[in-house]
Amino acid sequence: MNRKSVRTAVLISGSGTNLQAFIDQTRDGSLDLDLSVVLSNKPGAAGLQRAREAGIAVECVEHSKFPIREDFDAALIAALDQYDPELIILAGFMRILTSVFIDHFSGRIFNIHPSLLPKYPGLDTHQRAIDAGDDWHGSTVHFATEELDGGPRVIQGRVPVRESDTAETLAARVLAVEHQIYPQAAALYASGRLEYRDGRAWLDGDRLDEPLEFSGALIN
Repeated sequence: MNRKSVRTAVLISGSGTNLQAFIDQTRDGSLDLDLSVVLSNKPGAAGLQRAREAGIAVECVEHSKFPIREDFDAALIAALDQYDPELIILAGFMRILTSVFIDHFSGRIFNIHPSLLPKYPGLDTHQRAIDAGDDWHGSTVHFATEELDGGPRVIQGRVPVRESDTAETLAARVLAVEHQIYPQAAALYASGRLEYRDGRAWLDGDRLDEPLEFSGALIN
């Protein structure tokens, strides 16, 4: 009997380039996920059209209609629970989620952040790396918790910071790495090798104290 694909919801706010990486890798068979729904807080998000073209169900819950953040999170839960997701992928979802949402899907939420966490949580990470004179910059996939950009790290991808870099050129190279490491993390979770337990990430039964490093190929 074949293992059932993990039902996955992807949350976006914008163009959905990381979403497209998931779509492409599920199509070519390199990633075994059931992309059940794509949800956005913005009805005009270009990523919703990517989902429609791929035949994925779409939902929109506009945050502007909910003055209380917890009420917005409750509406997100109601929309997503229709699809019974086993994995939640935050892919450029530009809302801070409260404990209402985090607790409901505890241990099943991934986020990606464009820095080598714990460096540079929050915004403007590329310019901050340049201003600090860093030699390396990159992106981190981590389990999402109530702490902003602070959940257990799973995998990181690094890129060198060049003297000629602007925030825009550096961001473009980091984004290319994100398209590789985010599906990798999801694949490890879907295979049952990666889990969230006791507030930590565990890989193959061992506590993952340091994130995996992207090697340019799928992790065996």
